Amino acid sequence: MSWFENARFGMFIHWGLYSAAGGCWKGMETPWVSEWMMSKFRIPRAEYRTLASSFTGENFDAERWMRTIAGAGMKYLVITSKHHDGFAMFDSSYDDYNVVRLTPFGRDPLKELAGAAPKYGVKLGFYYSHVQDWNEPGAAGNTWDFPQDAKTDEAFQAYLDGKVKHQLRELLTNYGDVSVLWFDMPGRISCEQARDLRDFVRDLAPRCLVNGRLDYRQKWDFDSLGDNLLPFEKCTFPSEGCGTMNESWGYKPSDHHYRTVPEILKTMAGLVSCNANYLLNVGPDGMGNFPPEACRILEGTGEFLRRNGEALYGASAPPMVSTAHLWGNVTCRGGDLYFWCFRNPGRLDYYGIRNQVESAEIIGGEKVPFEQYSRDEYDFHRLTMFVPQTPTPFVIRVKCKGDIVCDPYAYGASSKG
Repeated sequence: MSWFENARFGMFIHWGLYSAAGGCWKGMETPWVSEWMMSKFRIPRAEYRTLASSFTGENFDAERWMRTIAGAGMKYLVITSKHHDGFAMFDSSYDDYNVVRLTPFGRDPLKELAGAAPKYGVKLGFYYSHVQDWNEPGAAGNTWDFPQDAKTDEAFQAYLDGKVKHQLRELLTNYGDVSVLWFDMPGRISCEQARDLRDFVRDLAPRCLVNGRLDYRQKWDFDSLGDNLLPFEKCTFPSEGCGTMNESWGYKPSDHHYRTVPEILKTMAGLVSCNANYLLNVGPDGMGNFPPEACRILEGTGEFLRRNGEALYGASAPPMVSTAHLWGNVTCRGGDLYFWCFRNPGRLDYYGIRNQVESAEIIGGEKVPFEQYSRDEYDFHRLTMFVPQTPTPFVIRVKCKGDIVCDPYAYGASSKG
């Protein structure tokens, strides 16, 4: 788990046939996320298959994608190898329902990404929908093509033993070092079936991590938090939050409700200050382009992390009760505390640090005057920082003598700015 807990920031990519449609079907725009359009409009699988002819991928460039990912400060990638529509975004020998055999693109993007990833220090992972598959009669989800009474336990087991294991074997043996298998919406899968899939993965790729959505009753290698949600408290188990930049996961050109760079960074700080990673989604179009708004956000996160990355990579929650405050969040690494400021706190009182503070400064900026006051007989400790006016967001690095030791019940900070 060490690489995962050090990485802290990764890219999620939803790319499939739905990307070519952009959430539109027969003049109707899906009111929800575009990758669910087949289910929303109950599109027969034979009709949905026709979208393959418009998936050209003509601008896809694995090297360009990886440069963008690395430039944004992301350390790993999880891309949809098969979403709920059942369409394989790789060269699968299971059937012809895949990007190589059915689209004008005719290439294996996962193979190209696997070749480019190591050059940029990016770990590669695959999303795989193991229970929902709207192209298969035995899987969950499609009740408009396949009657519900045909979805027997035996049919579902045959689907797991057939398509799922066949394609997982391909993904884990044909694409180099796969670091993560990211499952989703376990639904009807039993504990025994989930454990069998986990063992199947372990036999093929012992170092490949499996996320908690393999089966919600167990966390497996790391816990998957709810979509676009922050944890209510510090995570005591390796964890990851995933989120969108706008509303939809898949490409939807009408959806311009993008979060700002400071909002993305605030989510990042909120997750890492609770010991969780941040998997931020991009939905490329059917030609392989990242939306311009997404590119601007990624450029912004990269610029911030090139200066302040030490507050993120390998960082975790400080040993205080609270890590979230009106002005921002606090992370910790060794003897350093990092104050992520999204509002300038002015005078900031931070309680509970028993260490001697050696220095405080805005990373890449000026020093922050501070003073400490302690009453050991009451285990009362207060660090007061007088934060200069500077554009937000910014990070204050506080260096302490030795690893952080604190009053664990100190609430944390207050500000008087």
